[in-house]
Amino acid sequence: MDAILEQAKDLKQALTNFVLEADGELAVALESYAADQLMRESYDINQRNLVIDTFLTEGEVDNQTPLDLFLEHHPNLTASDRTLLNRWRDSFIGLFELTHILPDGFELKNWLTDKHYTVKPTHPTTIEQMRRFKVGEILLTRLAPVTDTYWMILSPILAKGRLSQPKLAVAIGEFKNNYKNALYRDAPELLEQAWDSVATYHQSFVDFFGRDRITLPGYQLNQKLAQLRDKMTQERLAAAGIDPSKSLTEMIQDSGTDEEEIKSAAVEAGADATAVSNMLDNSTNSPMVTPKVDLPDDIRNAEQVTVFSHPRWGQMFLPSYSKFQDMLASDDWQTYPNAEQRVHKYLNDPQINLFIWQQLAEEYPTQLETVLQTVLDRRDFNLQQDLEPTLHHEFHKPLEPELPEIASVPLHLHNLFESAVAEVHKSKSKGKRKKKAAKGFQ
Repeated sequence: MDAILEQAKDLKQALTNFVLEADGELAVALESYAADQLMRESYDINQRNLVIDTFLTEGEVDNQTPLDLFLEHHPNLTASDRTLLNRWRDSFIGLFELTHILPDGFELKNWLTDKHYTVKPTHPTTIEQMRRFKVGEILLTRLAPVTDTYWMILSPILAKGRLSQPKLAVAIGEFKNNYKNALYRDAPELLEQAWDSVATYHQSFVDFFGRDRITLPGYQLNQKLAQLRDKMTQERLAAAGIDPSKSLTEMIQDSGTDEEEIKSAAVEAGADATAVSNMLDNSTNSPMVTPKVDLPDDIRNAEQVTVFSHPRWGQMFLPSYSKFQDMLASDDWQTYPNAEQRVHKYLNDPQINLFIWQQLAEEYPTQLETVLQTVLDRRDFNLQQDLEPTLHHEFHKPLEPELPEIASVPLHLHNLFESAVAEVHKSKSKGKRKKKAAKGFQ
């Protein structure tokens, strides 16, 4: 093993011991961080260690990371030690595919960003574990840079096995849900484009509806949003120099480009990619594509749906908002049907985010304060001072927006999801045909 890898292994162990053996604010911060990360699912020792390893570089104690504190408390570290430790600020968790086995390491591809990494394990257990893996297996782990050319595995490896396209799409969806703050960590340009797309969609929403909040019957909302998507697609196609009224042959003749360029521009502009995704260039510089977000049945069938649009929080669809408003506006809110249950649902439902509560607090400050004093059994509850800390610490609502579902995704992920859906539909169709055939022979 290279000397620098031995150095990395020793430093990782020293940093981990420093955190686990700490007391005071650092210990409290670790306990709180681990509880917040692990509360929503069962976990084993590998998942617990993965959380601890993430805390080393992403945890916070008085606006410092544990890595910062370790460097402060060890002034005698060598310059090379400090250089290596500071590189770990760029560590990140990802869902990787093992693409190639090297004599002294492995090649991994981050499925979220399509970026490739040369990885050299440092821990004997990790080395032995990875020798059993085969090309094509999907691994969840955390990487940290060692030099400008190769990386190390900083955390335990959670092996997912070889996955079909539908199962890989599910695994990526789970990763996006469980590690929202880690999305595109190694590709900040993709993250910036994704956030830009949220702001663009919000502006299109406001331009189309004339305001940033609307209330419509679910079926009508579904129709209007389809019209909005069509309008946005037409605008993007026009911006890309594509005239949707012309045939593909006419566009090629007029523009002097080839079929691939036309199809790539169409998909990037937001056109339906089902018929063209297999023709696209899936390079690491692939563009971002805005996904089509279908409304669930409970929204489409709702009597009234209130939609909020925000350049960071995205779009929020609430079929119960009008009734919640009616409850707050009533003379005696406790006589309103299922009043306390409604409040508890809004407190516990992750879809009812901080932004929604801020709107309620702005519109019904006195009533909302009274309601929360009763429901939370806190007569001294002060809406202005206590609302955000209570929602964040007790009901685990983020204080800052997380990347919404409407955000654009890299083209290679868009194509994977399209292929996965097609494969699932194909499997279901085969299953139906088999059932019909079997029934005929019985």
